[in-house]
Amino acid sequence: MRLTEFQQLVEDEFGPANAGWVMDSQVLSPYNQTANEMIESGIDPRLAWEGLCRAYDVPEDRQLGRDRPGF
Repeated sequence: MRLTEFQQLVEDEFGPANAGWVMDSQVLSPYNQTANEMIESGIDPRLAWEGLCRAYDVPEDRQLGRDRPGF
């Protein structure tokens, strides 16, 4: 997953005002790191996104993000 896609998914789910806070504050298991720490250490952003989805019980139908026709 590209970093820009990850960032868009987080903003879509948590809102632009909260996205940064979520990525910096929620420690995700089994990595014991935040999403940003995971990405900085070279872990695929997809694993960070999946961890956030589990931690926040994001429904499956929202895990692919918003549908943006034409993009």
